[in-house]
Amino acid sequence: MKGNVVVGQSGGPTAVINSSVAGVYAAAKKLGVNKVYGMVHGIEGFLQDKICDLDEYLADETGIELLKRTPSAFLGSCRFKMPKIEGHEDVYEKIFEIMEKHDIECLFYCGGNDSMDTVKMLSDYAAAHGKNQRFVGVPKTVDNDLPITDHCPGYGSAAKYIATSMKEIIRDNSSFGVQKPTVCIVEIMGRNAGWLTAAAALSRGSDCEGPDAIYLPERVFDMDAFMEKVKELAAKKSSVVIAVSEGVQIADGRFVCELGREVAVDAFGHKQMSGTAVILAQKVAEETGLKTRAIEFSTLQRAATHIASLTDINEAFQVGHDAVVAANEGKTGMMITLDRNGDDPYQCGTSAYDIHAIANVERKVPDEWITADGTDLTDDFEKYGRPLIMGELMPLYVNGTPRHLVRK
Repeated sequence: MKGNVVVGQSGGPTAVINSSVAGVYAAAKKLGVNKVYGMVHGIEGFLQDKICDLDEYLADETGIELLKRTPSAFLGSCRFKMPKIEGHEDVYEKIFEIMEKHDIECLFYCGGNDSMDTVKMLSDYAAAHGKNQRFVGVPKTVDNDLPITDHCPGYGSAAKYIATSMKEIIRDNSSFGVQKPTVCIVEIMGRNAGWLTAAAALSRGSDCEGPDAIYLPERVFDMDAFMEKVKELAAKKSSVVIAVSEGVQIADGRFVCELGREVAVDAFGHKQMSGTAVILAQKVAEETGLKTRAIEFSTLQRAATHIASLTDINEAFQVGHDAVVAANEGKTGMMITLDRNGDDPYQCGTSAYDIHAIANVERKVPDEWITADGTDLTDDFEKYGRPLIMGELMPLYVNGTPRHLVRK
């Protein structure tokens, strides 16, 4: 690899997306790359020629280790949708002008569905216009909804946070043992795919029975059936804890969080999910008189590096590293996938896969992993998800709180 390289981060941050940046940096330097640049706020910032020299932060091992323990997007993220190529060639030419200005040979982009679409369009434009720069996608999404890859970096750590928090909520909700039951509804991220909410099932073990019901967006949400389920549980238990995806929809296609109110839309046209647990808790309270509590994990579930999965951290680093290896081999228009090779013991390798089969494709929880009544997960999900949350990397504490690497 003769030129310099640049790496960017896009979309919702995760607890391990920075480990992928560390992997890109480490591999590029090992190959003798002179400059490894970071996009400041993704492709949107890059279009404004906003970059930083990662040598300033990662030239010694201490910086890399600290970056692995830093949540969110160290370089800054964005939610910028690249326009269609036709009629917007000037936008694409601008990117190539900036790459040539800084002698950038390869661009690596860490992100989910929309980010992989950016990689696809940039590689397509390069191929159509005889440009030599290469583009490789580095998977990242807590939603775990990218196709082809067995799972996505970021998911394991979010799942570990969710499983751990569910255990703690279950302990808390059962503390008092009062005659009048308390119903706690926990809202977990997931617009169309229920992978994160499914992780609530991983709270189960010899010391925890897990949630009483789990509702995923893969199944139509039946409000009447939900209410009957709550009443049935409340008649038997003093503590009821239910996990629900923010994206559950009723039969007419409306999200539960839309009922009785308008919801905002983001830059990609996605409805902004929030409030599902509150709406359901209010309905339960109004119809049953039971004490209710609504909890929304919100951004906490994607930023908890203090309880990140070591498996996830290591795999996030690996896909960043292997993206550079793939580009050095001349590959472009690809994304690095995680390929599970065994479960006992768990083993996982990587491959470079055609980005056209990945961009804008959403993978959901397999229907056969959801129980017949749609309120729980089968043992197949446990077998899939458990290895991804294993292991810990202790934070570096300063003055009682974890130390993070912060861009100047």
